[in-house]
Amino acid sequence: MRLYAKPLLTLLALSLLLGGSAAWLARDWTGSFDIAALGGRLVEFFPPDLSHDHLSAVAKATWETLVLSVWGSALALIGAAVLALPASGTYGLAAKLPARAILNFLRAVPDLLWAAIAVLAAGIGPLAGVIALALHTTGVLGRLYAETLENAPREPAQALQLAGSTRLLAFLYGTLPVVAGQWIAYALYRWEVNIRIAAVMGFVGAGGLGQMLYMTLSLFQMKQAASVILATLLLAWLAESFSARLRRGLQPA
Repeated sequence: MRLYAKPLLTLLALSLLLGGSAAWLARDWTGSFDIAALGGRLVEFFPPDLSHDHLSAVAKATWETLVLSVWGSALALIGAAVLALPASGTYGLAAKLPARAILNFLRAVPDLLWAAIAVLAAGIGPLAGVIALALHTTGVLGRLYAETLENAPREPAQALQLAGSTRLLAFLYGTLPVVAGQWIAYALYRWEVNIRIAAVMGFVGAGGLGQMLYMTLSLFQMKQAASVILATLLLAWLAESFSARLRRGLQPA
């Protein structure tokens, strides 16, 4: 019985939390979802605006979203690689703790909050999106890279050090080739995620499709907003397909 006590207490606590939160919200869940009103709103999105001028603006915003996601991911890859070395314990506990603290902080701050802060610092536009993506993604990739290094075999690097190699060269020639494929796969997947995040960051002024979608919805230009939504879905699908193909290419035959 004692074996099941902890899971049962956890389940009971979760049930009380759910029940208490539902009572606090005091919502009529059956009546709060108006399907008729939703259908009426959806009708306003059709047909999407496919005029030349609007599609040109959507294409520009799509390119902006792609560029800021690529640059944000690329800068994050560099920052994550630099912080992953001390965060993995390669340089001892004194370097590991502050590196882990930095990565945890960068990852803990939501990407939209980073975007809002970046807009205050860099102004409205894609530069703010690049900064926000780079900071948040550095925290995410840095943690993944550090864990990859911790789980990597140490024998190749140790053999090089015993042969007289420096710690940096031992890492470059002994450890990096082992983890490089996984690092690239993580970076590609995160870039794929950043495409979607970049499209949302525009709602706080970070440029791209998100900013255009926010403007069209604010002005109740539903048909124009529908075109932006379609472009966002298409860009996300293309990025996912491209990323998945590259990741498959990294897998050993």
